[in-house]
Parts: sequence; structure tokens; C-alpha cells
Amino acid sequence: MSPIVTVQDVVTAFADWIEPTDAELDAIEREMPVILADVDLLDAQIVTLDRTPSELDARRIRRARRRVLTARRDLANRAADTHRGGAA
Repeated sequence: MSPIVTVQDVVTAFADWIEPTDAELDAIEREMPVILADVDLLDAQIVTLDRTPSELDARRIRRARRRVLTARRDLANRAADTHRGGAA
């Protein structure tokens, strides 16, 4: 019986001792508003998949899109401030 090395590699790649670093966790925390806004937009779009969107659905999608754009803008501005050193 020959061992299946590729399966073993995949299993050990997700071992308990491999955890995200502090820097990765900080990056996830910074991006969380964007992630949540994207989830809200997807929720609004999923509701309209099996029916014709009503005016209320259209407004919900527009609001969700604006929240996504706002969250992405804020994230980009924070990243730009970090690179500039935060000086005004």
C-alpha cells in the first residue's frame, strides 16, 4: 500500500498549529466594515434572484451599494493615511 502524499499535505496544511498571525488578524479587522457591507449587498441581491425586484428591493440594493462604496473609500483613505504617516 503506497501513501497518498498529496492528501497528507492538504490535511497537514490545515493543522491546528497553523494560525493567522497578528498582522493578518489586524488586516481582517481593518477590512471588516467592507466585508460586512459586501455581505449586506449580497443579501439584498439574493432576495431578488427568484422574483422581479420591487421598488423597496431596488432601494435596499442602492443603499447597500452606497454602504459598500463608503466602506471601501474609508478603508482606502485609512491606508493612504497610514502610508503618509497620518500627518495632515
